[in-house]
Amino acid sequence: MESEQRALTGWGRTAPSVATVLRASAEELQSDRGQDALINTRGAIARGLGRSYGDPAQNGGGAVIELQPGSDPIRIDSETGIATVDAGVSLDTLLREIVPRGWFVPVTPGTRFVTVGGSVASDIHGKNHHGDGSFGAHCTALTMLLADGSTRTITATSDPDLWWATIGGMGLTGLILDVSFRLLPIESRHCVVDTQRVPNLDQLIEKMEASDHLYRYSVAWIDLVATGKNLGRSVLSMGNHATIDDLRELNSKAVSNPLDFDPPIFPDIPKQPLNVWSRNAVRVFNELWYRKTPKHHHGTESLTGYFHPLDMAGQWTRLYGRRGFLQYQFVVPFEAIDTMRTIITKISEEGHASFLAVLKRMGAESGGLLSFPKPGWTLTYDLPAGVEGLGPWLAELDELVLGVGGRHYLAKDALATSDVVAAGYPRLEEWKSIRRRVDPDGMWASDQARRLDLI
Repeated sequence: MESEQRALTGWGRTAPSVATVLRASAEELQSDRGQDALINTRGAIARGLGRSYGDPAQNGGGAVIELQPGSDPIRIDSETGIATVDAGVSLDTLLREIVPRGWFVPVTPGTRFVTVGGSVASDIHGKNHHGDGSFGAHCTALTMLLADGSTRTITATSDPDLWWATIGGMGLTGLILDVSFRLLPIESRHCVVDTQRVPNLDQLIEKMEASDHLYRYSVAWIDLVATGKNLGRSVLSMGNHATIDDLRELNSKAVSNPLDFDPPIFPDIPKQPLNVWSRNAVRVFNELWYRKTPKHHHGTESLTGYFHPLDMAGQWTRLYGRRGFLQYQFVVPFEAIDTMRTIITKISEEGHASFLAVLKRMGAESGGLLSFPKPGWTLTYDLPAGVEGLGPWLAELDELVLGVGGRHYLAKDALATSDVVAAGYPRLEEWKSIRRRVDPDGMWASDQARRLDLI
């Protein structure tokens, strides 16, 4: 077990704090030495690849655990399609193992550089949430190290309270050691994708409502600078996994080796002294991005090109300058579409510029007490940190979101308050009660948990 003092931030590079970082295996953490290292600190929290945007994987003055995979980190039952994977394994590593064998993960976010344990703790969602739900909906078992030093394997039936407190629980109920979940069978490393330009928000809403049931995956990039008749103009992308017959028709070169999967790792973007995304720069970028897209296109895209386009630029967040950036993500119920329209109008006419914004329809909740996804519309909105008036501006949006029963995503949060979280998560007190049962002394702790009064 290795340890060092290190300053940590989230993916947005805001609010750094210094912690004792422990690089350890599950066996080392369960030893007497490992237990002493955890007890003699200001609590502990797991950290994967640091892709949470704010501070949920930070623990100033305490311990942060970088869990190391074991000697056999990926176990697959080819008959049932269930994988059991060590929590510290990244989706990148997992996909390199399973895609050539004809499998895909049931849910992936916009990057493959997240860990399996983090996928559970954040109950990640992706382009297929409208039909397949979040990651937690596909899990069958979790092995956890609890605050009392015991190790338990739980399921949704063996301990439903702890299970649903852990799915989306931000690592605050125990240290996830491994996860069992159902894989998705695939025939190729491609998707068949329909892409189209949509001139305004009303048409986008209409198209997504009418077509989402036809596609496993669906998401829209939305221009949050456009106003007037162009308000909410978008690029809608809808896809399904490509079969061999699809490749014969659309991409015959890929038929001979349909499951080859070895995506390159791209170099990091150099550090930027200043945010390069001024409102005028965003306006130009968005115009070019919208215009370069064909009005209608039907073809194939690789798995990485379709699901993880930002992974093609290492450390892309540096484009936001030294102060970093925030991602503001919320969901409102389907019946609150007028509120979503009001928010998009407000951002476009008054708000801070953003070149990375997506709109999506969400499906059923997983059951996680602190899981973010719920039926409705979600908007994800990037913006540079440190801009004057940003806090009050986002507080205005918070009021609109909460006023219709919406909520914010804890894995993206960097600025929320305890009141905002309590209003958005009606089962918070139930979650706290379960957490106190399994961790009465507050072993598991994070900067976010203290900031939002979760512990």
